[in-house]
Amino acid sequence: MPSAASILYYMLHFQELRSIVQWKIWHNPVHERNEEKEEPTLRECFKYLDMTSRSFSGVIQELHPELLVPVALFYLILRGADTIEDDMTLPLEQKIPMLRDFHKIIAKDGWTFDGNGPNEKDRELLVHFDVVIEEYNKVKPAYRAIIKDITDKMGNGMADYAEKAEEGNSAVQTKEEYDLYCHYVAGLVGEGLTGLFVESGLANPALLKRPELQESMGLFLQKTNIIRDIHEDMEDKRRFWPKDIWSKYVDNFEDLFDDQHKEAALNCSSEMVLNALHHADQCLFYLAAIKEQSVFNFAAIPQSMAIATLELVFRNPQIFKKNVKITKGSACRLMVQSSQNLRTVCDVFRDFSRKIHKRNTPKDPNFLAISIACGKIEQFIESVFPTQSPNAIVPTPAGEPVTLSEEKALEKAKADSEAKWDMIYLLAACMGTLFLISCIMIGIAYLAGARFDVAVDQIKQGKISRPHTNEAQKILKAYDHGEL
Repeated sequence: MPSAASILYYMLHFQELRSIVQWKIWHNPVHERNEEKEEPTLRECFKYLDMTSRSFSGVIQELHPELLVPVALFYLILRGADTIEDDMTLPLEQKIPMLRDFHKIIAKDGWTFDGNGPNEKDRELLVHFDVVIEEYNKVKPAYRAIIKDITDKMGNGMADYAEKAEEGNSAVQTKEEYDLYCHYVAGLVGEGLTGLFVESGLANPALLKRPELQESMGLFLQKTNIIRDIHEDMEDKRRFWPKDIWSKYVDNFEDLFDDQHKEAALNCSSEMVLNALHHADQCLFYLAAIKEQSVFNFAAIPQSMAIATLELVFRNPQIFKKNVKITKGSACRLMVQSSQNLRTVCDVFRDFSRKIHKRNTPKDPNFLAISIACGKIEQFIESVFPTQSPNAIVPTPAGEPVTLSEEKALEKAKADSEAKWDMIYLLAACMGTLFLISCIMIGIAYLAGARFDVAVDQIKQGKISRPHTNEAQKILKAYDHGEL
């Protein structure tokens, strides 16, 4: 049940409530999973998909039937490796070989693992990993080869990072290390998904020749999450913000969380946002190569969430005090917009990049670079969807196009203003009509003998709910003075 704070929030932000209702009621998946035709082991795989990630599970289960199972298994296999890497109760001599050989493990029929700590949230997946392996061995060889290759690369990357963490060097030092870490945990996912998309024939094969686009799709999401989660990571004694960046602003990493260094911390966070923004236009370029709607939705929705989150965390001091997230209403609005076409996704990116640019301040040493990064996003969108429409061009007698005159521009502005006031008058008329009808109904009830004084008195006593029959009779007798 929603809290009182949530109810009050959505009463004051009605558009967000409207977006939630619109998504929940009117959203029609492009494809729907048919559970009746699935084997019991496959249904169990989707059960673990729901358990490990409800957000990704929803969009995965709306994918084209050709990609539904390969993408679901790809996610579960990587989640299994991640569960081993995250478990601090596993000794390093057991963890490292498992990670480096995980691409071989996924081909071993019947393999399961129950050695995770009891508090490891996804341990059940590995306890029943045999169902994932069984379904993995059923998919097309081409899909298996892609999944195996990415699992091999990611497993070795995780093993390298685990060894580094054991030596006490887990903190990221340079921007290059930062990009490499993001590559292992997210860039490789983009590479694998691109391979699956192209192999299925639902994305342009040219994407395989542009690895920087695949990389940007993953890095844009991961870097956004790292910026947003700085407070949570600090509490867990993890440092992913590269020293190359934060050392420009404070002497010690902990100073970012000290109010005495508030301005320096905000400037540091703006450089982190700048670092992520460099990937934004390439994400839009990537989305332009997707051929099928469900695949487009799957790829576009997280990117729209990322640009909205970047705008939320930009120069926001709250990120150093708590975990900041976009609201559910905003998320639903973004999902509605991002499940249409490239133009609406570009509109989302343009809107939030402009908001970032608007909040940018000349006091920030990254002011110029952020302005350029936001301009680069706008420039890319303008190259794909020019804002000047043919209707805004009027041919002269000589055949040379000129823009609309100032007089006509004023006429258009006047017409827009009139349309706005017409809407206001219409709403006022509707409200007035409802008020008049309410007054008439109350008047008729009063003439018919309705006891409004009883109702008002009961409300004053805090009795709002409908009384039982016996209690209602007592109330009537208490107010019965024998007039009738």
